[in-house]
Amino acid sequence: MIEKYDHLIEQSDLISRDLSWLSFNYRVLDQSMKTGRSLFDRLKFVAITASNADEFFMIRVGSLYNYLDYGKDRIDNSGLRAVPFKRKLLNDYKAFTSTQHDIFINSLKPEFSENNFEIATYDKLQKREKERVSNYFEKIVFPMLTPMVYDSYHTFPVLMNNILVFGVVTKTQDKKEKKKMSFIQIPQNLPRFYEMERKEKVIFVPIEEVVRQHINEVFKNVEIVSKTLFRVTRNGDFTLEESEDMEANFIEEMKKKLKTRKTGRVVRLEVEATYDKWLLRQLKNRYEIDDDNIIQVPEGGLMDYTGLWSIVKHDEFKDKTVETPKPVPPISMSEYEDQNMFKILKDRDILLHHPYNSIDPLLDLLDQAAEDPNVLSIKLTIYRLAKNSRVVSALLNAAENGKHVSVLFEVKARFDEENNMKEAQRLQRAGCFVIYGVGMLKTHTKLLLIVRREGEKVRRFVHMSSGNYNEDTARLYTDIGLMSSNEAYANDVQEFFNVITGHSVPDQYENLITAPREMRNKLIELIRKEEENAKNGLESGIVIKLNSLQDTDTIMALYAASRAGVKIKLIVRGICCIRPGREGLSENITVRSIVGDYLEHSRIYYFHNNGNPLVYSGSADMMVRSFDSRLESLFLINDVLLKQQAINILCFNLKDNVNAYEMNEDGSFTMVNAGEEKPFNIHKEFYRVKREGVLAAKIV
Repeated sequence: MIEKYDHLIEQSDLISRDLSWLSFNYRVLDQSMKTGRSLFDRLKFVAITASNADEFFMIRVGSLYNYLDYGKDRIDNSGLRAVPFKRKLLNDYKAFTSTQHDIFINSLKPEFSENNFEIATYDKLQKREKERVSNYFEKIVFPMLTPMVYDSYHTFPVLMNNILVFGVVTKTQDKKEKKKMSFIQIPQNLPRFYEMERKEKVIFVPIEEVVRQHINEVFKNVEIVSKTLFRVTRNGDFTLEESEDMEANFIEEMKKKLKTRKTGRVVRLEVEATYDKWLLRQLKNRYEIDDDNIIQVPEGGLMDYTGLWSIVKHDEFKDKTVETPKPVPPISMSEYEDQNMFKILKDRDILLHHPYNSIDPLLDLLDQAAEDPNVLSIKLTIYRLAKNSRVVSALLNAAENGKHVSVLFEVKARFDEENNMKEAQRLQRAGCFVIYGVGMLKTHTKLLLIVRREGEKVRRFVHMSSGNYNEDTARLYTDIGLMSSNEAYANDVQEFFNVITGHSVPDQYENLITAPREMRNKLIELIRKEEENAKNGLESGIVIKLNSLQDTDTIMALYAASRAGVKIKLIVRGICCIRPGREGLSENITVRSIVGDYLEHSRIYYFHNNGNPLVYSGSADMMVRSFDSRLESLFLINDVLLKQQAINILCFNLKDNVNAYEMNEDGSFTMVNAGEEKPFNIHKEFYRVKREGVLAAKIV
């Protein structure tokens, strides 16, 4: 049956979004096999794949079950309907987990000892270590455990999302009763591992091994038939229903919806390979799932690899992880050190390329704006924040200093909803004007506007970015942001703020392309212009770097441009639904993916325009959600030097032969091999960029 599905998938001109995601997670997992990395970096990538999978099941598989559970059907890009597609997707995911466990057990675990640590089961501990574990259980763990029985007198307990749980099958000692099921959830606020030192080694005992060994103390005077560790993942995909009083009750409605994420229908059940068959049958019946949803964890594997973060970030191993290089100054800015940002931006625009350039110039601009008595107002959009955010601190300071502060706070940012609600309410209490999104649209655009009095006039300073106002991710994600006092940019950004905070209908923007109003049509127009140039014998070309490419209309426009002879080079980190290199359809389209030390998050759109390139950047991918369900913006880079800087970023991405993968027609990816060429690793080369090289950069 699967072979039949594969034949249908190969016939489609589009790649399945969800199967493409799985291919991306394979590329992330592939980083854990690169022996040039430290063991701790390799463990980090295993943890990332696990976190990716948790979110994927909660949102994408959850969304699929929103169709299946209500008897609705859908046709995937692969051509498969909902039921066969579910079967295909979950079976392919099982193959992925098999590879994941194999890498952990056979490639990574053998290196633990030489790196001075072990993950130990109870039976591998020494006598005194067992005594310490027992003491830890009795003093700390035991008082926190709550056994929950399910029988004719007790309802089935709500087992929380993505929590380790023991399913315990018992009989009473007189054996008159039939089997009973009980459950013990391992509290989230317990450390993932109990730690001990053995000579120069750190011994990590998984918390489930601590509980497993002492579970008899929880179930006294009953016969324990079996104890099975498992973990359920629930549907976390929800939407808010728009209503007349939605604005007044938005926060309360959001809180209610977030609670459903903790108790939604089960879409995945991870269970250790030595599971109790009777228990598993009860769980499958209870959760209305079948064998497709059951993911077995083999002996020697670890349930929930996100727990590896506690080892990766352990203080004992700080010297064994690769130190991040010191950021370098932006191309258009001299060595940065507490300079007056208003003075600099009146002189020239600055393009920040994170993490190679520090986010400090932007944060200092906000700090200086908060303190400057001539600054009248600050407006910005917030999607995801850092912990102990300097951005929030600057805004609170600005409000205290009497400045008008407007914040469009996206509290629907997935998995950051609760933190965003808390921070938004904190700003509101300080006197900031806070807007909780615009209707059902998700505010994903990244814009900042500062208005400053200068004599009898005002000057406006803007920042437009592909990344969040988040100093933590600015050290880990590649993003670009443009800082400017250019009046044309300021007019566009102010107009956009008027639109999203009020009821203004915008005129044509000079330098912005915005969604949901015009972005899809404008990008298709730019693609068609390249197609027209190619047909007329003029120079043409398209290079686009983004996170995800899924929108069918823009894909079809790219196919048409390819057939006209336009060379199209796509750099897509994750989901990519376009099919490159197909005869008669996309011979002129190539796709590559960069996966390495940093998360590639910047978006850059390059159109050759017969030798006068148009280069845009901003917050938007080519996704249906970006064009139809989000407030997004792309900004045109006008400054000659900064445009060349963006072009150079694309050139480097196309040149990388260390972190790059090339996409094949069937949707699979092949790692780029440097061969006899000199290795070119963009995650190192961007720290060495020189002005002369930037000015000479050219798309070939």
